Formats: sequence, structure tokens, C-alpha cells
Amino acid sequence: MTYHHGDLRRTLLAQTASAIAEDGVARLSMRALAKRAGVSNAAPTYHFGDKAGLLTALAAEGFDLLADAMTGAAEEQGLVARGVAYVEFALRCPSHFTVMFQPRLLHDDDPELTAARQRAWAALSVGVAEVRSGPDGDFGVASWSLVHGYATLVLSGAVEPDDALRQARSVAAHLVPATDGNAGTGQA
Repeated sequence: MTYHHGDLRRTLLAQTASAIAEDGVARLSMRALAKRAGVSNAAPTYHFGDKAGLLTALAAEGFDLLADAMTGAAEEQGLVARGVAYVEFALRCPSHFTVMFQPRLLHDDDPELTAARQRAWAALSVGVAEVRSGPDGDFGVASWSLVHGYATLVLSGAVEPDDALRQARSVAAHLVPATDGNAGTGQA
């Protein structure tokens, strides 16, 4: 059963995210993806080459979506807002999030993936620079680790908060120096 899609690439990426959410990345196959999308078995290969190419495209899309989310949050309140946006992205796009951080599944040298990763890192780095002036790569990695770890804990079910984004704000607030006796709140 094959038919014409207006944007087959986009359809295949959406079906990939859905399949990963349902069955996990290990069970994803190009043949099953073609069946889900209602296209020929060759269609996914034509667009992505192989499974790693498909997952690379999904990861690049994820990094771009993450960069957009953190950049959009910048107007709210800097690093804490970017951290919350990071967690919100992970909860909204768990399939992308899962694939983005598994380089063994990807074509790690793909230029689109590299550019999207750099864009996401730059969006986080702007928030880091608002808190710490000058080069401080360790603080940037620590900031990333904190929000990434929290998002991973929530997605895995290890942490089941009543309100994940409220708790994400509380977690991310630990990145901002406290003033006026508001230790650990990130509030001035």
C-alpha cells in the first residue's frame, strides 16, 4: 500500500518518533517504518540511507527543537527558564530526546546534526553566560548535567513529581546564585 505524501520526509520522522515512543528505539526497523507510513519499503532508505541516517535526522530535528525551546525561554528569566525549557522539551519529545544522546546510533559526523547540536549548546551557553561571566566550560557542563539528569529521571519513571515543570524550575534554580537570603531558590 503506497501513496503520495506531501512531505514524506516529515511524515517518516513523525512516524519514527511515534514508533520509538511505542516500542523503543531498538525495535525500530526501516521496513516497519515504511509500513506505518504506508509507503514502499524503499522510501525510508531513499530519504535517509539507513537506520542510522534516519535516527540522525530525528536527532538533528530534536536539537533544533531544543534550541528553539531554550531560545524562546530566554525572554522569561535566563538560565532557570532555559533549564525548564530543556526539561519541557524532553517531556514533550521523549523519542527525540532519547535518540539525541545516543551517538552510537547516529552518523556522528553528519553536518546537519553537528550544526543543530552547536545551536542547542549555544542556546544553553547564553543562559550560562548570564550567570557566570567569562569562559567557564565546567559550569556549562554542570548546568546541562543538572537539567538533563532531571529530565532523564522523570522520563525513566525514577522520579514521579506531581508537577514536573514546577520541580524542574526548583532544580534549575540551584544554578543561579542566591541573594537576599533566598538560598537555592534562584530568586533575587
